[in-house]
Order: sequence, then C-alpha cells, then structure tokens
Amino acid sequence: MCKGLAALPHTCLERAKEIKTKLGTLLQKPDSAIDLIIPYPEKPAKVQKISPDEALQWRESLEKLLQNAYGLARFRSFLRSEFSEENIEFWIACEEYKKIKSPTKMAEKAKKIYEEFIQMEAPKEVNIDHCTKAVTMKNLVEPSVSSFNEAQKRIFALMEKDSLPRFVRSEFYQELIK
Repeated sequence: MCKGLAALPHTCLERAKEIKTKLGTLLQKPDSAIDLIIPYPEKPAKVQKISPDEALQWRESLEKLLQNAYGLARFRSFLRSEFSEENIEFWIACEEYKKIKSPTKMAEKAKKIYEEFIQMEAPKEVNIDHCTKAVTMKNLVEPSVSSFNEAQKRIFALMEKDSLPRFVRSEFYQELIK
C-alpha cells in the first residue's frame, strides 16, 4: 500500500491529475453531462424553456425563480454542479411538508427532514444558526405546518444572498438570457 503521493509512480500521479481535470471539465457542462457523471433519481419533469425576458426577472427575485418549474430545475442543477444543493433540497422538502394534511404523515416527514437537514452531522446539514435550530427543534415537539418556517426563511435568505448571485453569473443562467 502506498504511504503518500511521493510513493506513487509518476504515471499514477499524471493519471490522477488527468482524471481530476476531466471530471472538473464535465462538471462545468450543462445538466445532461452532470447527470451522466452523477445520476440523481429525482430528475425534474420536462418543462418548457422560458423566454430570456422571463429569465431576466430572476436576477432580482429568488421567489420568482423558485416559482418557475424550469427556473427551479436550472437553479437546482447549478447548485448540484457546485456540490451545494442541500439548501434548495431543504427548501423543497419544507414546501412539500407544508402540503401534508395528516398529522401522522406530518410527524413522519418532520422527523425525516430533521434527520436529513437539521440535526448535527446530518447527511445534508444546512447552515442555520443555533437559535434557529433550537426554535425548529422546539416546534417539532408538536409538528405543524409552520414547524420549519424560521429555518426555511434563513435558508431562503442565504440562497438569495449567496447562491442566486453566483447562479446569475454562471453559464447555466447566461445561456437562458441569450
């Protein structure tokens, strides 16, 4: 077994660099290339492309972007390409949670969201402050439609401030406004 990079033969290092470069290149390509590299089971439904004018409105409003099925799919693909899709997945999970009517199903979904996104060391842990996490945990004692509202608002604000500007500068978005 090798004891570090120095122990690897020169050709292995070259091959590793080549693979890293190819992977980086593929990850910068549009959705279809990403889906070939990292298949995701929850592919968005095929939706009609939108006009450049519609896409231009997204610069100013994350809310408008998220309300548009095509915009949401493009934004989600962009975040996947950056390996930062946990925020949009949490936001979507919260939106789905709000539609649940059955108290039993609501409690089950709340537990799942908590375990996947909120708890310490969760597989897709979102970045929320301690106070918001505490309020959310308190709300989960008796789950209601508004249990995740504070956390969802924080994540929305984070995406609006951080992810949306990066998306607007990306090729994912620039292709839409041409």
